[in-house]
Amino acid sequence: MASDPSRAALWFRPVSRAILAISSGLLAAERTAIMGLMFLLTSLVLLNVVTRYVGKPIYWVDEACIYSVVWLTFIGASAMTRMRLDFAVGMLTEKLSPVAQVRAKIIATLAVVAFAVLLGWMCWLWLDPAGFAASGFDARKFAATSFNFIYTERTQTLGWPNWLFYLIMPIFALCLLVHGLANLVEDLGLQPPVQLPTLAAAAPPAGQTGAVT
Repeated sequence: MASDPSRAALWFRPVSRAILAISSGLLAAERTAIMGLMFLLTSLVLLNVVTRYVGKPIYWVDEACIYSVVWLTFIGASAMTRMRLDFAVGMLTEKLSPVAQVRAKIIATLAVVAFAVLLGWMCWLWLDPAGFAASGFDARKFAATSFNFIYTERTQTLGWPNWLFYLIMPIFALCLLVHGLANLVEDLGLQPPVQLPTLAAAAPPAGQTGAVT
């Protein structure tokens, strides 16, 4: 008996709704984190200016600004991917037929999902949480057996463990995977496009349609 495509669509429907719901919640958290990091970065820069002006600079502020920018960049990139604000070159796809444009869009989204999976796998090998747990969470023992010193290194001025800041990489990979799957759900037509807020909490662009499901 031939399979009924509608049955597959019905089975994927709750899964696709769950993916969109998780992505929407994640995007809301990212928007909050972006605003918090922007406030933190602005405060650090102003603090640096004032303390240098009075001749009493705080030596760790520069490093804190750098890590704030790094986290802000990765979180912002993840949010922009979901809102489809990432960079794209449309010189070729604009000349394709509507059907071919849809297919090209799906291929591009699949490339984002594949990149997120590969990045997550790289982070797993890099951070090696299984090996770190096997060493009893002893950073020195882990470094001696694996020659991976990520859990023993500290920042130059803050004196904080480096791995705390490196966590943005697996976090970014996970967020990018979720958002990529959400975009894929919309591109495949499994769910109608979700009307997403902007980073600045402004009104959506004119003509943007879609309903939250």
